[in-house]
Amino acid sequence: MKRLALAIVMLGITPAAISALEPGGGPQRYRWNLPKGFPVPTVPVDNPMSVARAELGRYLFYDNRISGNGKQACASCHQQKYAFADNRALSTGSTGEPGVRKSMSLVNIAYAPALTWSNPSVGTLEDQALVPMFGKHPLELGLNTDNRFLALLKADSTYQRLFKSAFPSDIKPFRLENVTRALACFERTIISARSPYDKYHYQHDSNAISELAKRGEELFFSWQYNCFHCHGGFNFADSEDAARGKRRWLQYSNTGLYNVAGPISYPATNAGIYEFTKKAQDVGKFKAPSLRNVELHPPYMHDGSIATLEGVIEHYAAAGRKITEGPNKGDGSLNPNKDPRIVGFPLTPRDKKALVAFLCSLTDRSVINDPRFSDPWKPRATSVPGAGAGH
Repeated sequence: MKRLALAIVMLGITPAAISALEPGGGPQRYRWNLPKGFPVPTVPVDNPMSVARAELGRYLFYDNRISGNGKQACASCHQQKYAFADNRALSTGSTGEPGVRKSMSLVNIAYAPALTWSNPSVGTLEDQALVPMFGKHPLELGLNTDNRFLALLKADSTYQRLFKSAFPSDIKPFRLENVTRALACFERTIISARSPYDKYHYQHDSNAISELAKRGEELFFSWQYNCFHCHGGFNFADSEDAARGKRRWLQYSNTGLYNVAGPISYPATNAGIYEFTKKAQDVGKFKAPSLRNVELHPPYMHDGSIATLEGVIEHYAAAGRKITEGPNKGDGSLNPNKDPRIVGFPLTPRDKKALVAFLCSLTDRSVINDPRFSDPWKPRATSVPGAGAGH
């Protein structure tokens, strides 16, 4: 047991996050340490959670060798300090070319039945991991083939230990399938559930949030403001999935962000799920992401085109955005595909401040400081000369 305790400390895994070692020396099962109101996420039967797989995934998540230029990792566009998003309007690929959308936060991604802004065909984190690794449009991490990447991992003594521990019954553990499985396991562990609002709502601490934030909550859940229809449930998202309980089905919405002249009312490179369905009524429809920790990763919207939370609120109050000049000129409130629930609302300066205060009460500072989610290569690089090949 002393050896087990030492291993837990060295890996940065808290005892609350794990169960006892499996009989026979197998991998440790992952035990969800979830507060009241948060269900256990759905996990694929062919990729059960374990401490070892999540830890391998953490190393892979921060490893620059997962990119074509050897300088970028998953964590480059999903930074812990920004709640596993970033602070740029558009993410940048390994060639330096900007993408077309903002990086989504990975916090609570375990509860999301869809994993991108507008691709309804990607339904699991295991499949989603392949998109940034090998996708060309846009090019993100820019891997051309997994063979060289896997060879680099196989030659690393750290990975020799981690892969064996994560996949003990696999004769050939160094496979792309196991890379995506481990990444998915790690991402599922990034749960945010300890914001001031959670203390107020689930622990009944009336002093956890300000009176202004309480006023903002009333507005957010009012029928006049109607924010909760697209950002509802415990995760403040358009949909959610859990191992048990009622599933809130995915919705895609056109929020009136654009109304460009021509046959497609949104910028051609960013036309929403229309890119996949080719149905005219789907132009401009995007996933509404979780609002948890939204304070931490401006700018906002799928293309980062609104700089502040105040600006987002003003956009919805006006029932759409009006752009008066440039290639995207148009009145978004008149977009023919705009969600009929977006009708605008009166907005006083105090009410705007109240809504911002409420949204900021959803910020969970613990998730951005939790060592279980941090870069595992950094301590090794400073304490062991020549170690930390991922950086």
